[in-house]
Amino acid sequence: MRPAHLALAVLITAAWGVNFVVIEVGLDHFPPLLFCALRFTAAALPAVFLVGRPQVPWRWVIGVGLALGLAKFGLLFVGMNQGAPAGLSSLVLQVQAVFTALFAAFALGERPGPVRLLGMGVALGGIAVAAVDEGTSGPVLGFALVVAAAAFWGVSNVLTRKAAPPDGLRFMVWVSVVPVLPLLGLSLVFEGPQRDLEALRGLDWSGLGAIAFVAWGTTLFGFGAWGFLLRTYDASAVAPFSLLVPVFGMSSAALLLGEGISPLRWLAAALLVGGVALTSFAGARGGGRPTAPPKGPDPTPKPDPKPALKPGPDPVAAPDPIAPTPTPTPAPTTGAGPAPAAGSPA
Repeated sequence: MRPAHLALAVLITAAWGVNFVVIEVGLDHFPPLLFCALRFTAAALPAVFLVGRPQVPWRWVIGVGLALGLAKFGLLFVGMNQGAPAGLSSLVLQVQAVFTALFAAFALGERPGPVRLLGMGVALGGIAVAAVDEGTSGPVLGFALVVAAAAFWGVSNVLTRKAAPPDGLRFMVWVSVVPVLPLLGLSLVFEGPQRDLEALRGLDWSGLGAIAFVAWGTTLFGFGAWGFLLRTYDASAVAPFSLLVPVFGMSSAALLLGEGISPLRWLAAALLVGGVALTSFAGARGGGRPTAPPKGPDPTPKPDPKPALKPGPDPVAAPDPIAPTPTPTPAPTTGAGPAPAAGSPA
C-alpha cells in the first residue's frame, strides 16, 4: 500500500477505536436509545436524498437496518450505559467474526476449515477470560449486552453478504434510515418522553459533537474511506488493519477515561485478537471448504466473475474479514490475490 493509504487505514481504525470513548461522552448527554436514534438520523439525513435508491431489494435494507441499527447498536449503547467499559466493549465486539462464521455456516453453507475452527475456539476463550474479569470488577449485564450486540453484528454481516449491494455507502445510508423510528419508539416506552425532552433541551456543543462524530466521522467518512481502500487494494492487504480497532479503543479509554487494564483483560485481548485473526484470515487464504465438490475446469476461458461485494466495516468496530464461500466453478486467476473480504457496514 502507498504511504498515504497506509496512513488513511490507520486513521480510520483510530477513529473507530476512539469512537467508543465518544459514545461514553454521548451517553452522558442522552439516554442510550435516544442517542442511537440521533446517531442514525444524522447519518441518514440529508444523505438519503442525495445518494439515490439502494439498488437492492428493500427486504435486505430493512433486515440489515433492524439487525445492525436497532439490535446491534441499540444493545451496544444500552450495554455501555449499563457499565460496560469503552475499552472492553471495543475488544469484545471483535467476536462478531466468530458469530459471522457460525451464522454463515448455517445460513450460507460455508463450512469452516480447521484453522478457522481453532481461531473461533481461541476467540471464545478470550470472551470467557473477559467475562471472568468483568464479573469480578464490573457489571455482568453490560458485558452480556455487548456480546449480544456482537452476535447481531454477525447476523447483519450475513444479511449484507446475501444482499450484495453494488454501492456499499449508498446501502449504508439507506440502512441508517430503518432503525430511527423503532429506536425513538423504544426510547419513548423505556426511557420516557420526559427524559428524552430534558436531554434535547439540554443539548450543548459536546452533545452535538458526539452525535456528529459517531454519525459522520465513523459512519460516513470511515465507511466511505474503507470502501475506497477495498476497491484500491486486495482485501487481504486492508482487512488486517481492523485488528487495530481494539488497540485504539483500549488505549484511548485508558488515556481519556482513566480505564484500567487488568492482567486478565490483557490476556483476554491477546486471545480475542489472535482468535479473530485466525478466524478471519484463514478464510481469506482458503481455509474454508466448499459444501460440494467443485466441478472440473471449463476448457473455455472465462472472465473473472464479478466480485460479490467488498463492503466496508463497522465504523464502531472492526470489519468481518471472512472470505465468501468459493464458487463451485473456478475461474482463471488474475494475480489479484485472495477473494474479497466480507464486512459489515455500520
